[in-house]
Amino acid sequence: MLGACGVHALRKGDAAEARHLLERSIAADASNPVTFLNLASSLRALKDAEGEVKALDQALALEPRFFPALIQKASLLETQGDSKRAARLYQRALNALPPGASLPQGWKPLVEYAQRAVFKSLHELDQWLNTRMQEVRQQHAAVPQNRVDDCLGAILGKNRIYVQQPTYSHFPRLPAIQFYQREDFPWLATVEQATDDIRQELWGLLADAREEFSPYLQHASSDPLNQWKELNQSKRWSALFLFKDGKRNDTIAARCPKTVAALEAAPVVRIPNRGPTSFFSLLEPRTRIPPHTGTTNIRLTVHIPLIVPPQCGFRVGTQTRQWQPGTALIFDDTIEHEAWNDSDEERLILIFDIWNPLLTRAEQELMTVATAAIAEFYGD
Repeated sequence: MLGACGVHALRKGDAAEARHLLERSIAADASNPVTFLNLASSLRALKDAEGEVKALDQALALEPRFFPALIQKASLLETQGDSKRAARLYQRALNALPPGASLPQGWKPLVEYAQRAVFKSLHELDQWLNTRMQEVRQQHAAVPQNRVDDCLGAILGKNRIYVQQPTYSHFPRLPAIQFYQREDFPWLATVEQATDDIRQELWGLLADAREEFSPYLQHASSDPLNQWKELNQSKRWSALFLFKDGKRNDTIAARCPKTVAALEAAPVVRIPNRGPTSFFSLLEPRTRIPPHTGTTNIRLTVHIPLIVPPQCGFRVGTQTRQWQPGTALIFDDTIEHEAWNDSDEERLILIFDIWNPLLTRAEQELMTVATAAIAEFYGD
C-alpha cells in the first residue's frame, strides 16, 4: 500500500512525499526491486545522485538483470559525464533482455536509446584502437591479421565469433578454421590443373544429361524445414553426383573419367555408406543458399569453381570469398556458411569432401569404423 501511494505521489510530481512513502515501504519489506527503482526515480527528481545510485544498486542486488534499473543507472552515469561507463552499462542492460521476448511498449524507446549509446561508444573505441594499433600493425603487415580482426570485431559489435556447429557429430579439440590455407594441401595443384578437363566433361553433361540434375534438398514435407522451405525439392539448387554416400554413380562417373581421376589425388573420406561424396552443384540465377552448417567436422569441404558469373559469392563465418574458376576453396562446413548467385546466369562448381587434416591416421580409421557402425546399427 505504501509503495503504491509512493508511486502515486511520484506521478503527481511530489518527489519528496514519494521518497518518504517509498522509504517507509522498504522499511516494511525490502524484497521488491521495483520499490527501490521507484525510490531511485524520486531521488532523481530531488537531484540526490548519491542516494539514487544507492537505491539502484539495491534494486540490482535483488535482481542483477533488472532492465529498467540498469537503464536508469546508465543514464545517471551519462548525466555525470561518464559516457564510457554508461555505454558499458547500457550494453549490460541490452544483454539482459531475453532474445525474441515480447517487451513492454514503454521499453522500446529505452532499448533504442541504449543501442545508439552503445553504437556511438563502440565507434569511438574503434577509432581509438586504430590509432593505438597502427604502428604494431605496420610492423606485422606481412603476416595475416584476420584472427585479430575477428576478435576485435566481436568486441566492437561488427561481427560474431563463429564456432563449429555440426548437426550430427562434433569431434572435440579441432580448431574452428573458416577457410584453410592452400599451402596445407600439396595435392591441391593436381586437382586444380584438371579444371579445364573437368569443365569440359561438365559441359557434355549439361548438353545431354541436364535432366539428371536433381534438387539438392529432398526433405519430406513432414520434416521441419526452417530456412530450407524455399529450396526444398527445388532445382534452383541442384546436384549431379559422381559419388554419393560412398556409392559411385556409374553412368555419370563413366562420362567424367578425367574428373574422377583428378579426385583420386585428394584424401577423400572413404566410409561405407557415407563417403566419398562428390558432385556438380548448380545454383540458378537469382538464388541464395541460406546460412547453414554441415553434419561433422571430421571432414572438410572443397569447392572447385568451374562456371562462375559475376555477382556470385560465398561466406564462411566472418569471411566472404568470390569463386575464381580453377582456384579451390577449402573450408569447414560446420561453421555457418551461405552462398548466392545474384547474376542472370547459372553458377556451377565441383564439390567434394576430404578428411580434416588435423585428425591423425588412427583417428581417421577409428572414426571410419565408428561412423559405419552407427549407420549399420540404425539401418541407414
